[in-house]
Amino acid sequence: MILSNISVPLLGLVDTAVIGHLDSPIYLAGVALGAMVVNLLFWLAGFLRMSVTGLTAQAYGEKNSEQLLSGFKKGLLVALFIALIIVITSPAILYLLKLFLSGSEDAIQQALIYIEIRLFSAPAALLNMVILGWLLGTQYSKGPLYIVLLTNIGNIVLDIVFVIGLEWSVAGAAWASLCADYIALFVAIYIVNQRLQLMSLSLVLLIKAQLGNLRCFLNLNLAIFIRSLFLQICFAFMTYYGATLGDVVVAANAVLLNFLLLVSFALDGIAYAAEAKVGKAKGQRQMIQLHTWVKVSVFWAVLFSLLYSLIFLLWGANIIGLLTDLEEVAHMAQGYLLWLVILPVISSLCFIFDGIFVGLTRAKEMRNSMIFSSLIGFFGVFWLVMPYQNHGLWFAMSCFMLLRGLTLAKKYRDLYRRDQLLI
Repeated sequence: MILSNISVPLLGLVDTAVIGHLDSPIYLAGVALGAMVVNLLFWLAGFLRMSVTGLTAQAYGEKNSEQLLSGFKKGLLVALFIALIIVITSPAILYLLKLFLSGSEDAIQQALIYIEIRLFSAPAALLNMVILGWLLGTQYSKGPLYIVLLTNIGNIVLDIVFVIGLEWSVAGAAWASLCADYIALFVAIYIVNQRLQLMSLSLVLLIKAQLGNLRCFLNLNLAIFIRSLFLQICFAFMTYYGATLGDVVVAANAVLLNFLLLVSFALDGIAYAAEAKVGKAKGQRQMIQLHTWVKVSVFWAVLFSLLYSLIFLLWGANIIGLLTDLEEVAHMAQGYLLWLVILPVISSLCFIFDGIFVGLTRAKEMRNSMIFSSLIGFFGVFWLVMPYQNHGLWFAMSCFMLLRGLTLAKKYRDLYRRDQLLI
């Protein structure tokens, strides 16, 4: 899971690197704004992967084939429904974005080109989320690894062909990501079929599976959706506020956010494993085993976060140079690099305990922690340090990540002491 998640940021890294070497920061700013909107829409649907992973892991631990298929089918249907709404309403989405996106006129125009294309990858992107969650819940981590690696390899090749070879600029980056998503979907369906056969199940049984308690499933997803909404609002505000400071600032922040993506997806690799193991242990009613997986996950998260901080401290400037050769953007990004050295360590707990609470299917606690951390830790802190502009923005992000981890860790400790983790 660590390997597959480390490869995920390659989409953003390759898009940034290819676009960042074009002759103007406008293209990079456009991709940053466009990717921010697309990620907000798609990642808001990340609740589908989380809920399916937790429910599937618990059903797998109970050896309940009926629930194993039912939860998967519900996730697929909800994902397809949301994706179709995004595609159908894409003209309205683009119209609203023209009114509310901030930045230079040229950067916004490039962003709209990127968004218009990427919205049509919604069916593949959302269905892939559910499939990845189900494969992880069945303790099959190689499946997501194959899917994600193939997606990223396809995206890299197509980025080079469309952007550099055909000179499609921002549109080329968008088409590359769209094609990669659909390639991944076909591969994912094949892997799911193989996995079902190994468990003496089939796609036919999946189609015939009963939906069961759909209301309970939707309530679980609603709580995770609200949690994801507040998370994405914070990250979207990073890009939005940076755009008010100029194209160079928003481009520099786009480069630096790739550092945070590298950290988040690597630590999420550990968190995803925690989801699967904690969920399975809960399904088996094994309290000691559950708590052991929590301690192991926290240990590895802290270790990897320290490693990332060291890498960014020693080679951060070199990484920025690989992502863009625009001197003004690179110089601006280096001025804020210290925040990316600090962030891995102070954010390690929030990633891991997110995974732990997903495995426990305790979405309400995740929702409440996120709301509190975003309102107090991010927007509250930023209001106080606003005169420091972009440095204040990065300080607020650091406080936000730290508070998320501390609130969830405290909640877990309280549940453990009250012997309520298996409820």
